[in-house]
Amino acid sequence: MRPGTFTAVLLMALASAIAGPLAAQQNAAAADTGITTLHVQGNVYMLQGAGGNVAVQVGDMGIVVVDTGVAENADKLLASIRKLSDKPILHIVNSNATADHTGGNAAVRRAGITIAGSNLAVTLTDAGRGAQIVAHENVLNRMSAPTGRVAPVPAEAWPTMTYVSGQKEMHFNHEPIEIRWQPAAITDGDSLVFFRRSDVVVTGDIFNMTSYPAIDLERGGSIQGELDALNNVLDIVIPEHEQEGGTYIIPGHGRICDEADLLDYRDTVTIIRDRVQYAMKKGMTLEQIRTAGLTKDFDGRWSARQGLGTADNFITAVYKSLLAQK
Repeated sequence: MRPGTFTAVLLMALASAIAGPLAAQQNAAAADTGITTLHVQGNVYMLQGAGGNVAVQVGDMGIVVVDTGVAENADKLLASIRKLSDKPILHIVNSNATADHTGGNAAVRRAGITIAGSNLAVTLTDAGRGAQIVAHENVLNRMSAPTGRVAPVPAEAWPTMTYVSGQKEMHFNHEPIEIRWQPAAITDGDSLVFFRRSDVVVTGDIFNMTSYPAIDLERGGSIQGELDALNNVLDIVIPEHEQEGGTYIIPGHGRICDEADLLDYRDTVTIIRDRVQYAMKKGMTLEQIRTAGLTKDFDGRWSARQGLGTADNFITAVYKSLLAQK
Protein backbone atom coordinates (compact mmCIF):
# COMPACT_ATOMS: atom_id res chain seq x y z
CA MET A 1 0.00 0.00 0.00
CA ARG A 2 1.33 3.45 -0.89
CA PRO A 3 2.06 5.83 2.00
CA GLY A 4 -0.51 8.33 0.68
CA THR A 5 -3.17 5.65 0.43
CA PHE A 6 -2.46 4.44 3.95
CA THR A 7 -2.76 7.99 5.29
CA ALA A 8 -6.07 8.50 3.51
CA VAL A 9 -7.47 5.26 4.89
CA LEU A 10 -6.29 6.16 8.38
CA LEU A 11 -7.93 9.59 8.20
CA MET A 12 -11.20 8.04 7.01
CA ALA A 13 -11.13 5.59 9.90
CA LEU A 14 -10.50 8.39 12.39
CA ALA A 15 -13.32 10.49 10.91
CA SER A 16 -15.67 7.53 11.16
CA ALA A 17 -14.69 6.92 14.77
CA ILE A 18 -15.36 10.54 15.64
CA ALA A 19 -18.54 10.87 13.58
CA GLY A 20 -20.14 7.74 15.05
CA PRO A 21 -20.61 9.02 18.63
CA LEU A 22 -21.53 12.50 17.35
CA ALA A 23 -24.21 11.09 15.06
CA ALA A 24 -25.53 8.99 17.94
CA GLN A 25 -25.80 12.08 20.15
CA GLN A 26 -27.59 14.01 17.41
CA ASN A 27 -30.01 11.16 16.79
CA ALA A 28 -30.74 10.91 20.50
CA ALA A 29 -31.44 14.64 20.67
CA ALA A 30 -33.76 14.39 17.67
CA ALA A 31 -35.64 11.54 19.33
CA ASP A 32 -36.17 13.69 22.44
CA THR A 33 -37.32 16.87 20.70
CA GLY A 34 -38.09 16.00 17.09
CA ILE A 35 -35.40 18.48 16.08
CA THR A 36 -32.12 17.44 14.47
CA THR A 37 -28.99 19.37 15.44
CA LEU A 38 -26.06 19.49 13.01
CA HIS A 39 -22.72 21.19 13.55
CA VAL A 40 -22.07 23.23 10.40
CA GLN A 41 -18.61 24.55 11.24
CA GLY A 42 -16.95 27.00 13.60
CA ASN A 43 -19.40 28.19 16.27
CA VAL A 44 -22.51 27.61 14.16
CA TYR A 45 -25.11 24.83 14.27
CA MET A 46 -28.23 24.16 12.20
CA LEU A 47 -31.40 22.99 13.95
CA GLN A 48 -33.88 21.33 11.63
CA GLY A 49 -37.47 20.37 12.38
CA ALA A 50 -38.78 23.47 14.17
CA GLY A 51 -40.32 24.91 10.99
CA GLY A 52 -37.87 26.84 8.87
CA ASN A 53 -34.21 26.04 9.51
CA VAL A 54 -32.75 27.66 12.63
CA ALA A 55 -29.10 28.67 12.99
CA VAL A 56 -27.47 28.90 16.41
CA GLN A 57 -24.11 30.45 17.22
CA VAL A 58 -22.70 29.48 20.61
CA GLY A 59 -19.72 30.75 22.57
CA ASP A 60 -18.55 31.97 25.94
CA MET A 61 -20.46 35.27 25.61
CA GLY A 62 -23.81 33.63 25.00
CA ILE A 63 -26.06 32.50 22.15
CA VAL A 64 -27.28 34.04 18.90
CA VAL A 65 -30.33 32.44 17.25
CA VAL A 66 -31.24 33.09 13.62
CA ASP A 67 -34.98 32.46 13.12
CA THR A 68 -37.21 30.64 15.58
CA GLY A 69 -39.38 28.19 13.64
CA VAL A 70 -43.13 27.88 14.21
CA ALA A 71 -44.81 28.76 17.50
CA GLU A 72 -45.89 25.23 18.40
CA ASN A 73 -42.30 23.97 18.28
CA ALA A 74 -40.77 26.74 20.38
CA ASP A 75 -40.37 24.64 23.55
CA LYS A 76 -38.72 21.84 21.59
CA LEU A 77 -36.44 24.36 19.90
CA LEU A 78 -35.39 25.80 23.26
CA ALA A 79 -34.70 22.30 24.60
CA SER A 80 -32.44 21.62 21.62
CA ILE A 81 -30.62 24.93 22.06
CA ARG A 82 -30.01 24.10 25.71
CA LYS A 83 -28.33 20.86 24.68
CA LEU A 84 -25.75 23.01 22.88
CA SER A 85 -25.11 25.56 25.63
CA ASP A 86 -26.40 26.78 28.98
CA LYS A 87 -25.25 30.32 28.20
CA PRO A 88 -27.96 33.01 27.90
CA ILE A 89 -29.68 33.74 24.59
CA LEU A 90 -28.83 37.39 23.92
CA HIS A 91 -29.73 37.98 20.28
CA ILE A 92 -32.35 36.66 17.87
CA VAL A 93 -32.15 37.58 14.18
CA ASN A 94 -35.15 37.21 11.86
CA SER A 95 -34.30 36.58 8.19
CA ASN A 96 -37.87 37.48 7.18
CA ALA A 97 -41.36 37.91 8.62
CA THR A 98 -42.95 34.57 7.70
CA ALA A 99 -44.52 32.51 10.49
CA ASP A 100 -42.29 29.48 9.98
CA HIS A 101 -39.24 31.65 10.73
CA THR A 102 -40.65 33.97 13.41
CA GLY A 103 -43.36 31.89 15.13
CA GLY A 104 -41.12 31.09 18.10
CA ASN A 105 -39.96 34.69 18.63
CA ALA A 106 -41.95 35.36 21.79
CA ALA A 107 -40.95 32.13 23.57
CA VAL A 108 -37.29 32.30 22.58
CA ARG A 109 -37.11 35.97 23.50
CA ARG A 110 -38.58 35.29 26.96
CA ALA A 111 -35.95 32.60 27.50
CA GLY A 112 -33.14 35.10 26.86
CA ILE A 113 -31.84 38.34 28.33
CA THR A 114 -30.62 41.72 27.13
CA ILE A 115 -27.37 43.07 28.50
CA ALA A 116 -27.23 46.85 28.25
CA GLY A 117 -23.85 48.13 27.14
CA SER A 118 -23.12 45.32 24.69
CA ASN A 119 -22.05 46.13 21.17
CA LEU A 120 -25.72 46.60 20.22
CA ALA A 121 -26.91 49.82 21.84
CA VAL A 122 -30.01 49.38 24.00
CA THR A 123 -31.74 51.36 26.70
CA LEU A 124 -31.48 50.38 30.33
CA THR A 125 -35.22 49.66 30.39
CA ASP A 126 -34.60 46.80 27.93
CA ALA A 127 -32.28 44.97 30.30
CA GLY A 128 -33.64 41.72 31.62
CA ARG A 129 -36.77 41.77 29.46
CA GLY A 130 -35.61 39.06 27.15
CA ALA A 131 -33.31 38.71 24.18
CA GLN A 132 -33.10 41.42 21.53
CA ILE A 133 -34.81 40.55 18.21
CA VAL A 134 -32.96 42.07 15.25
CA ALA A 135 -34.48 42.39 11.78
CA HIS A 136 -34.95 44.76 8.89
CA GLU A 137 -37.51 47.47 9.55
CA ASN A 138 -39.89 45.97 6.99
CA VAL A 139 -40.12 42.82 9.10
CA LEU A 140 -41.43 44.94 11.97
CA ASN A 141 -43.82 46.67 9.59
CA ARG A 142 -45.21 43.30 8.44
CA MET A 143 -45.54 41.86 11.94
CA SER A 144 -47.08 44.96 13.51
CA ALA A 145 -49.95 47.06 12.13
CA PRO A 146 -51.03 50.69 11.64
CA THR A 147 -52.82 52.32 14.57
CA GLY A 148 -56.38 51.12 14.90
CA ARG A 149 -55.79 47.72 13.31
CA VAL A 150 -55.21 44.38 14.94
CA ALA A 151 -51.57 43.32 14.60
CA PRO A 152 -50.90 39.99 12.81
CA VAL A 153 -48.78 38.77 15.73
CA PRO A 154 -48.44 39.76 19.43
CA ALA A 155 -46.16 42.67 20.20
CA GLU A 156 -43.81 40.50 22.27
CA ALA A 157 -42.81 38.70 19.06
CA TRP A 158 -41.93 41.88 17.15
CA PRO A 159 -38.33 42.88 16.41
CA THR A 160 -36.95 45.13 19.14
CA MET A 161 -34.08 46.48 17.06
CA THR A 162 -34.29 47.23 13.33
CA TYR A 163 -32.11 48.60 10.57
CA VAL A 164 -33.31 50.37 7.44
CA SER A 165 -30.66 49.96 4.74
CA GLY A 166 -27.37 48.31 3.88
CA GLN A 167 -26.36 46.03 6.73
CA LYS A 168 -26.18 45.77 10.51
CA GLU A 169 -22.97 44.54 12.10
CA MET A 170 -22.34 42.76 15.38
CA HIS A 171 -19.28 41.27 17.02
CA PHE A 172 -20.27 38.42 19.31
CA ASN A 173 -18.51 35.32 20.60
CA HIS A 174 -15.28 36.66 19.08
CA GLU A 175 -16.85 36.62 15.63
CA PRO A 176 -17.98 39.37 13.23
CA ILE A 177 -21.61 38.91 12.18
CA GLU A 178 -23.07 40.76 9.20
CA ILE A 179 -26.83 41.08 8.74
CA ARG A 180 -27.35 42.17 5.13
CA TRP A 181 -30.64 43.48 3.74
CA GLN A 182 -31.72 41.99 0.39
CA PRO A 183 -34.30 44.41 -1.05
CA ALA A 184 -37.35 42.99 -2.85
CA ALA A 185 -36.20 39.35 -2.89
CA ILE A 186 -38.74 36.91 -1.42
CA THR A 187 -40.22 39.90 0.43
CA ASP A 188 -39.08 43.45 1.09
CA GLY A 189 -37.52 42.55 4.45
CA ASP A 190 -35.18 39.62 3.77
CA SER A 191 -31.78 39.49 5.47
CA LEU A 192 -28.72 37.32 4.94
CA VAL A 193 -26.72 36.54 8.08
CA PHE A 194 -23.00 35.96 7.57
CA PHE A 195 -20.93 34.48 10.39
CA ARG A 196 -17.55 35.55 9.08
CA ARG A 197 -15.17 33.59 11.29
CA SER A 198 -17.21 30.37 11.10
CA ASP A 199 -17.64 30.99 7.34
CA VAL A 200 -21.37 30.21 7.35
CA VAL A 201 -24.16 32.11 5.56
CA VAL A 202 -27.79 31.86 6.66
CA THR A 203 -30.09 32.79 3.77
CA GLY A 204 -33.62 32.39 5.06
CA ASP A 205 -36.06 31.63 2.24
CA ILE A 206 -34.00 33.44 -0.38
CA PHE A 207 -32.36 30.05 -0.95
CA ASN A 208 -34.62 27.08 -0.34
CA MET A 209 -33.62 23.48 -0.99
CA THR A 210 -37.19 22.18 -0.97
CA SER A 211 -39.00 24.41 -3.48
CA TYR A 212 -38.87 27.16 -6.05
CA PRO A 213 -38.41 30.63 -4.53
CA ALA A 214 -41.59 31.54 -2.64
CA ILE A 215 -41.72 35.08 -4.03
CA ASP A 216 -44.44 37.01 -2.23
CA LEU A 217 -45.43 39.92 -4.47
CA GLU A 218 -47.89 41.30 -1.91
CA ARG A 219 -45.05 41.61 0.60
CA GLY A 220 -42.68 43.32 -1.81
CA GLY A 221 -40.90 40.37 -3.42
CA SER A 222 -39.69 40.32 -7.03
CA ILE A 223 -37.86 38.00 -9.40
CA GLN A 224 -35.04 40.47 -10.05
CA GLY A 225 -34.55 41.10 -6.34
CA GLU A 226 -34.47 37.34 -5.75
CA LEU A 227 -31.78 36.84 -8.40
CA ASP A 228 -29.81 39.80 -7.04
CA ALA A 229 -29.93 38.22 -3.57
CA LEU A 230 -28.78 34.81 -4.84
CA ASN A 231 -25.90 36.48 -6.65
CA ASN A 232 -25.03 38.38 -3.47
CA VAL A 233 -24.71 35.07 -1.62
CA LEU A 234 -22.52 33.76 -4.44
CA ASP A 235 -20.25 36.75 -3.91
CA ILE A 236 -19.78 35.68 -0.28
CA VAL A 237 -19.25 31.93 -0.56
CA ILE A 238 -15.76 30.63 -1.35
CA PRO A 239 -15.35 26.87 -1.85
CA GLU A 240 -12.32 24.79 -1.01
CA HIS A 241 -10.56 22.49 -3.48
CA GLU A 242 -12.92 20.88 -6.02
CA GLN A 243 -15.99 22.57 -4.52
CA GLU A 244 -15.78 20.61 -1.25
CA GLY A 245 -15.78 22.51 2.03
CA GLY A 246 -15.19 26.25 2.31
CA THR A 247 -18.19 28.44 3.00
CA TYR A 248 -21.31 26.56 4.04
CA ILE A 249 -24.88 27.75 3.58
CA ILE A 250 -27.91 27.19 5.80
CA PRO A 251 -30.96 27.58 3.52
CA GLY A 252 -34.47 28.43 4.64
CA HIS A 253 -35.48 24.78 4.35
CA GLY A 254 -33.55 21.61 3.55
CA ARG A 255 -29.99 20.43 4.04
CA ILE A 256 -26.71 22.26 4.55
CA CYS A 257 -25.35 23.48 1.19
CA ASP A 258 -22.25 24.78 -0.52
CA GLU A 259 -21.52 26.94 -3.56
CA ALA A 260 -22.31 24.20 -6.10
CA ASP A 261 -25.84 23.81 -4.69
CA LEU A 262 -26.40 27.55 -4.77
CA LEU A 263 -25.13 27.83 -8.35
CA ASP A 264 -27.57 25.16 -9.48
CA TYR A 265 -30.45 26.96 -7.78
CA ARG A 266 -29.49 30.38 -9.17
CA ASP A 267 -29.14 28.96 -12.68
CA THR A 268 -32.52 27.20 -12.45
CA VAL A 269 -34.24 30.40 -11.38
CA THR A 270 -32.46 32.37 -14.14
CA ILE A 271 -33.42 29.88 -16.86
CA ILE A 272 -37.09 29.95 -15.86
CA ARG A 273 -37.07 33.75 -15.66
CA ASP A 274 -35.60 33.90 -19.17
CA ARG A 275 -38.18 31.45 -20.53
CA VAL A 276 -41.06 33.46 -19.11
CA GLN A 277 -39.55 36.68 -20.40
CA TYR A 278 -39.21 35.22 -23.90
CA ALA A 279 -42.81 33.96 -23.83
CA MET A 280 -44.01 37.41 -22.83
CA LYS A 281 -42.12 38.97 -25.73
CA LYS A 282 -43.98 36.57 -28.03
CA GLY A 283 -47.24 37.96 -26.67
CA MET A 284 -48.28 34.97 -24.59
CA THR A 285 -50.77 35.59 -21.80
CA LEU A 286 -50.26 34.49 -18.20
CA GLU A 287 -52.66 31.58 -18.67
CA GLN A 288 -50.82 30.44 -21.81
CA ILE A 289 -47.48 30.65 -20.01
CA ARG A 290 -48.81 28.73 -17.01
CA THR A 291 -49.89 25.85 -19.26
CA ALA A 292 -46.84 25.89 -21.57
CA GLY A 293 -44.73 23.57 -19.40
CA LEU A 294 -41.85 26.03 -19.06
CA THR A 295 -40.72 24.44 -15.78
CA LYS A 296 -41.47 20.76 -16.43
CA ASP A 297 -37.79 19.77 -16.64
CA PHE A 298 -37.25 21.22 -13.14
CA ASP A 299 -40.56 20.49 -11.41
CA GLY A 300 -39.62 17.03 -10.17
CA ARG A 301 -36.80 18.55 -8.13
CA TRP A 302 -38.09 21.98 -7.18
CA SER A 303 -41.88 22.27 -7.27
CA ALA A 304 -43.46 22.34 -3.81
CA ARG A 305 -46.72 20.49 -3.22
CA GLN A 306 -48.46 23.64 -2.05
CA GLY A 307 -47.86 27.30 -1.30
CA LEU A 308 -45.87 29.98 -3.08
CA GLY A 309 -43.11 27.51 -3.99
CA THR A 310 -45.22 25.48 -6.44
CA ALA A 311 -44.35 25.67 -10.13
CA ASP A 312 -47.63 27.41 -10.95
CA ASN A 313 -47.24 30.05 -8.26
CA PHE A 314 -43.59 30.62 -9.11
CA ILE A 315 -44.41 31.11 -12.81
CA THR A 316 -47.19 33.52 -11.85
CA ALA A 317 -44.87 35.51 -9.58
CA VAL A 318 -42.20 35.72 -12.29
CA TYR A 319 -44.73 36.87 -14.88
CA LYS A 320 -46.30 39.54 -12.68
CA SER A 321 -42.90 40.71 -11.47
CA LEU A 322 -41.57 41.10 -15.02
CA LEU A 323 -44.78 42.85 -16.04
CA ALA A 324 -44.34 45.36 -13.22
CA GLN A 325 -40.79 46.12 -14.41
CA LYS A 326 -41.97 47.30 -17.83
